[in-house]
Formats: sequence, C-alpha cells, structure tokens
Amino acid sequence: MSTQPDPLSAGAARPHAGPDLLYSEEEEALRAAVRDLLTDHCAAPDVLARTESDTPHDVPLWQTLAAGMGLAGLLVPEELGGQGATHREAAVVLEELGRAVAPVPYLTSAVVATEALLACGADDLVTALATAASTGVLAVALHTAPGAPHAVVRHENGTLGGELTAVADAAVADVLLVPADDGGLYAVDAAAAVVVPQVPLDLTRPLARVRLDGAAGRRLGDAEPAVRRALRAGAGLLASEQLGLAEWTLRQTVAHLKERKQFNRPVGGFQALKHRLAQLWLETVHLRAAARNAADALARDEDADVAVAVAQAYAAAVAVHAAEEAVQLHGGIGMTWEHPVHLYLKRAKSDALAYGTAGAHREALAALVDLPA
Repeated sequence: MSTQPDPLSAGAARPHAGPDLLYSEEEEALRAAVRDLLTDHCAAPDVLARTESDTPHDVPLWQTLAAGMGLAGLLVPEELGGQGATHREAAVVLEELGRAVAPVPYLTSAVVATEALLACGADDLVTALATAASTGVLAVALHTAPGAPHAVVRHENGTLGGELTAVADAAVADVLLVPADDGGLYAVDAAAAVVVPQVPLDLTRPLARVRLDGAAGRRLGDAEPAVRRALRAGAGLLASEQLGLAEWTLRQTVAHLKERKQFNRPVGGFQALKHRLAQLWLETVHLRAAARNAADALARDEDADVAVAVAQAYAAAVAVHAAEEAVQLHGGIGMTWEHPVHLYLKRAKSDALAYGTAGAHREALAALVDLPA
C-alpha cells in the first residue's frame, strides 16, 4: 500500500467560483491513505492504553503522518518545503483523525501553529514544521475563540516571563509561539519553558500549563493578526474533526443495533430507535455541509469568517449528540472503560469548547451579518 498521497493536484485552483462541498478524487485518495494508516496503527485498544500511560501522545504515529506522508505541510507552499495543498485536504485528514480520536498534534501544529507562522512570514519555522523537523504549538488556551481576548506573558529586558494555561499539545512541542504584552508573537524553544500537564476531560488531547521565567524569544511579528488567523483556521477545520467523530459514532451505533437482539429481533428494528438514528443521520449530513463549506471558504479565502462561525455554531451540538446517543444505545457495554465510545464522548465535549463555544460563534455570526441582538 502506498501511503504517500499526492495532494498537489487537489490543491490546484478550481474553475468554479462558488463553494464546492463535494470531495475530489484526490481528496478521496488522501482519505483512503490516512484511513489505512490509522486502521493499522491507531486501534482503539492502543489509544485507550495510551490514555492510561505517561505518554498519551502517539509520537511514532505523528511522525509517520507528518514526515512519512508529508501531511504536516499540506497548508505550506511548495517553495517552503510543503505540499502546496489547501484547507480542503487538511479537512479530510482531520475527518479521519476524528474518526480514530488519534492522539496526535495535527490540528495544533500542522494547522494552528502553521497558520500563525505563515501570517508572520517566519519562513524558516514554517519549513521546519512542514518537514516535520519540529512540532509547533500556539501558546493560547484551547478554549479561545478567534478574535477573543487571550492571556499574554510579560516582555521585560528582552526576555519573557509568565504563565499560560490550557495549552493543547504543549508536551510534545519543540517550538512554542507565545504572545506577549508588547503585542508581539515570540518563538520560544520548548526546552526553555516549564510544561506542567493539566488534567483534561479529553485524554487524547492533553493540556498543559506553560511557565516562562526569563526565557529568550525571537519576535516573529504582531500577535493579534497572527493569532486571529490561526484560531480561525483551527475553528474552521475543527468542524471536520467533529464530523469524523459524529460519523464514526453513528456508524458504530447502527452496526451495534443491527446485532443486538431483544425479543428475538434486532433492536435496530424498533421504530423509536429508527427515528432517533434517522434524526442523527440528518444532523450529521448537515454538519458535513457546514464543515465542507468552512474548509472550502478557508481554501478560497472568501467569506471565511462567516463560514467558520456557521460551522462552529452547529458542529458541537451534533458531535455531542452523536456521542451521547452512542453511549446510551450501546447499552451496558457503552458505559465500560474498555469500549472506546467514551473517548469519543470526551473528545466531543472538549471540542465543544475548543476555539470558542457555539454561543460565542453565534454572537460572532450575528455581528458579521448585522443581525440585531
């Protein structure tokens, strides 16, 4: 099996001017390659075992995705060592990572940190992330919405000091992108920071507290536009992760109800459950449209703020609903630690807060379209 997709043609300009919600042949090929890899190297028992260990991140899997398949550089131009693809291809990858609740820093490094570096024009660091020579993390709390206030550190006498909390995937970062009180965004060697793990709800996306005490940092540019761009891309593509999560839980629930029997007939044949699953299927289809629209808008850089706000205003409720239904409709086995469905519920709940709540995105959407409160 070839694990090296060719996303370059998928990232080429398309002749149409409007949104394209369908998947191209190249995107489907990319999906198949990523799914095959995750099937072989990210089985549910392995993910569960990692959540109980001191190393929740699957670093070998991340290296295979980032370096072996070149997926860390999807959003990076070819001249900087990337694949020259678009947010559409990155969204397909995130759908598959969501299906597997893969404990890798793809969203935080290959999307959010990469977008921040591209905004600052830090070409050397962009290349390092694109080629998987380094893993980068934007040191902003995971729950921060695009454009929302966020914590900063002090910049005094040429060094940085302070503490930032709820930073996702900081434990595996080589480079931390740190906003400071002078308005700058600084690149800090992770070895110069103290990274203290925090206890997250989602054990597959660890959070940490980052402490800096006289750390040296390289100013990359203005923090505000870079952070905003990075968080917007993170929020928009998070919807694709939530889509993958919802699709997996729905598919697994349907399969379970076809096999489980009561009164000598499959439970899935009962009308009340059929209606619940049909409603969930409709919600998931609507989520796919919103997520694809957000990815396409980011790729075309047209109406991206509106598309991202729409996607995130809708995605959280669907992903949580799908995971909750999966837990309940799996019956007693769904309540056990050994069954992976609880990982999906925790990821869905965590994603509901990541990069802004649905309520925050609805408020942003209302302002964008001049809708009175």
